[in-house]
Amino acid sequence: MCAHVLVAEDDEMQAELIRRSLLSEGHTATVVHDGSAALDAVRRQRPDLVVLDLMLPVIDGFGVCRVLRRDDDIPVLMLTARSAEDDVLLGLELGADDYMTKPYSPRELMARIRTVLRRSGRAAGRREDPVVRAAGIAVDPVRHEVRCDGAAVECTPAEFEILLAMTAEPERVFSRRQLLECTRGIDRASTERAVDVHIMNLRRKIEADPRRPVRLLTVFGVGYKLSGGRG
Repeated sequence: MCAHVLVAEDDEMQAELIRRSLLSEGHTATVVHDGSAALDAVRRQRPDLVVLDLMLPVIDGFGVCRVLRRDDDIPVLMLTARSAEDDVLLGLELGADDYMTKPYSPRELMARIRTVLRRSGRAAGRREDPVVRAAGIAVDPVRHEVRCDGAAVECTPAEFEILLAMTAEPERVFSRRQLLECTRGIDRASTERAVDVHIMNLRRKIEADPRRPVRLLTVFGVGYKLSGGRG
């Protein structure tokens, strides 16, 4: 069951952990960090499920859930650091389909997501294809394979994780710190400057002319993005 999941979580490390877990399950994911951005992403992208932190800035999770239930029937799985029963009950009364209290294990969260998706039937008709595609690049998180224009590409574990993150969200600008987080657990001694080396090596593998990249672009003063759109 492959689905598009919107993750609304203001803690960037938690959001990245959820995003990577979703990708490893074959889902696609969009991450936002405040309630207003969550509502905008729902309108634009029509996700199959929203993973919603209650303590969001701008508009909190309760407010987001109210709007979603007024305008839509998208399943909502709440995340809360609050253990008070009243908070959980309020979220459920507003229409949340399930909730989890922090801290939680990624495996349990993925199991809850599978249950909510199965119950809602939102992703029932989707093809069970875990491959993420963008800019002529196909990344398979299950088989740990990369293809560029149909040709196999050998990547190091760190390069694979960076490319997987960028292929899942083409045109998104990633900072070096965000890309470094993608490699945590692979090379704990790595630094933000090491990201530049990984990008340079990836360009040698996926660009016709690494000196004049058209896919893996530098956004000066910010970071990098994969350009070319999905497919």
